[in-house]
Amino acid sequence: MRPATSTIGLLALAWGLSALAQPAADLVPDAPQISSKGYILMAADTRVVLAERDSDTPLPPASLTKIMTSFVAASELAAGRVRLDDEVPISVKAWRTGGSKTFVREGTKVRLEDLLRGIVIQSGNDASVALAEFIGGDEEGFANMMNAHAEELGLSASRFVNATGLPDDGHHASARDLAVLAAELIARHPEHYAMYSERSFEYGGINQPNRNRLLWRDQSADGVKTGLTAAAGYCLVASAKRDGTRFIAVTMGAETDDARFRDAQKLLAWGFRYFETLTLYDAGEVVAERPVWYGEEDTVTATVREAVRVTIPRGRHEALSAALDLPRLEAPIAAGIQVGVARVSLDDEIVATVPLLADAAVEEAGAFAKLGDWFYLLFHDLLGLGEEEAQAGAESAAAAE
Repeated sequence: MRPATSTIGLLALAWGLSALAQPAADLVPDAPQISSKGYILMAADTRVVLAERDSDTPLPPASLTKIMTSFVAASELAAGRVRLDDEVPISVKAWRTGGSKTFVREGTKVRLEDLLRGIVIQSGNDASVALAEFIGGDEEGFANMMNAHAEELGLSASRFVNATGLPDDGHHASARDLAVLAAELIARHPEHYAMYSERSFEYGGINQPNRNRLLWRDQSADGVKTGLTAAAGYCLVASAKRDGTRFIAVTMGAETDDARFRDAQKLLAWGFRYFETLTLYDAGEVVAERPVWYGEEDTVTATVREAVRVTIPRGRHEALSAALDLPRLEAPIAAGIQVGVARVSLDDEIVATVPLLADAAVEEAGAFAKLGDWFYLLFHDLLGLGEEEAQAGAESAAAAE
């Protein structure tokens, strides 16, 4: 006997929605006024952009470049091609590179882990060049690796020609690209990202503080990076997490050091005050149980592969609703194949479209069983009934037998 179609993880049930009218939500005020040339506020987990200006304009990124430099290194570490305890030789070129320094010395060898901290915390240009030469053969080769990662991440407004961010006409990035890069760094390499929250690093007897002063001003801030050149102005990528919600603010082209931090703080404070990121379905959660026709099994469960999260105005979770698009399923069905879609809406606007996957394979049934399914489907199709009615008919007939 076939069980009737059941929906297990409907969002309405998960949130305990009622049919009663909900009170009108408070209006979200406009984003704060920002002085930086280009900026963006993005929810890290959902990539929802809450505020922006000229966020796709390519601009000089200065030392924000080093987020990509460390991303490439973290990727190489994850792949096992380099190790934190590797001894990296320091070339004359690295030693002579101007700007901010870790103060590595030509002719010595420095542990890769120390170079990374020199890049992330001290913004050392000398450490960046040494790392680029070690991983990429030379800085040009490393820049090619940076651009390959940028392409893979979809950073369409960015191009890197060096590992430091020192001025070059062909070297640029957008605020949106840098926000996405920071979000990917946090998601893919959390252990490496932990370095960005360290407030100081000592090398060669010289202790230097992290240039990101938000680490002292905001307890929820845990990264990311500052940048400054004459062409770029004062730049900042800032990330903070509160109660499971993480926002990334990027400010580029600010006129003063204080302005970049003030702009980022205003964006983050506004974001946390009026928005939140919620988990609707956990990874692997069963969303629905669906009938399967012509199969050895009568049903298959539909699940989500990854956790489903949405960023919405605070206090609006009870206004969320989910609609399932689940077409008729016929065996054979392979495990992991898409068997439907869930669409999550807020005030008639779709905020998430989620593919639903079969959690197990269903083999094709024998000829006699398939004939019974064929008869019932034909009968109900002729009557113009939907799958729900067809399934109910199969249920009733089986019970009568």
